[in-house]
Amino acid sequence: MNDPVSAWHRLADTAVLLDGFHALKHAVRFGAEIPVAVAVDRPAVLGLADELAPDVRDRLDALLTQIPESSYTSLVPRPHPTAVAALAVRPSRTVHLETLARTPRTAPVVVLDNPRNLGNAGAVIRLAAGFGATGVVTTGTLDPWHPTVVRGGAGLHFATAVERLTVAELPSGPVFALDPEGDDIRAVKLPDDAVLAFGSERSGLSPELRARADHLVALPMRPQVSSYNLATSVAMTLYHWSLTGS
Repeated sequence: MNDPVSAWHRLADTAVLLDGFHALKHAVRFGAEIPVAVAVDRPAVLGLADELAPDVRDRLDALLTQIPESSYTSLVPRPHPTAVAALAVRPSRTVHLETLARTPRTAPVVVLDNPRNLGNAGAVIRLAAGFGATGVVTTGTLDPWHPTVVRGGAGLHFATAVERLTVAELPSGPVFALDPEGDDIRAVKLPDDAVLAFGSERSGLSPELRARADHLVALPMRPQVSSYNLATSVAMTLYHWSLTGS
């Protein structure tokens, strides 16, 4: 690529920012289309690939263009310690909606109801990808493809279906919503086609999501502890599904 900086400026408004080595590594590994990738120290990035991700080393070698540090810092809002970044084409919404709607499902869909914290949303997407969840859906105003969410997800948005929907648009399947007043999750079997719903970090489930729920379930928690972090709650629930799913 003759002028990666010009290409970056041309594509930045519609592309997904991959910020740092791990985000780029995962996006490549899961088939993202990446029109431009830049690094301040190209040999150092390829050395990381040799050490941590040899399966994508050749692809990174073909993608990466070295640019001056001043150019790199002008392209990204928060320079990453690995000084590498790329732009990826956002996956087709139509394809994601088809994936979320397809039945029978072999893994749950995770729903974040009106999430507020961008980093927590990214951590949940990373968890969901690790457990092989069908997808992650957010309701409300948070954009699950915001650069901070993608950074928190380490590029694993490309390993699962990530979309924003209304409660009325949620995929079919029994809705198991996490709520302190619910049944102890340890006595509940979570089926593979479950829709696992988690309320916001501050206010819990919305009235709309609570009305849609088929089951309310609660995580075990010591008295006087008010709540778990959202990503922790999702991790515990997905682990329980991995033990009990059909």
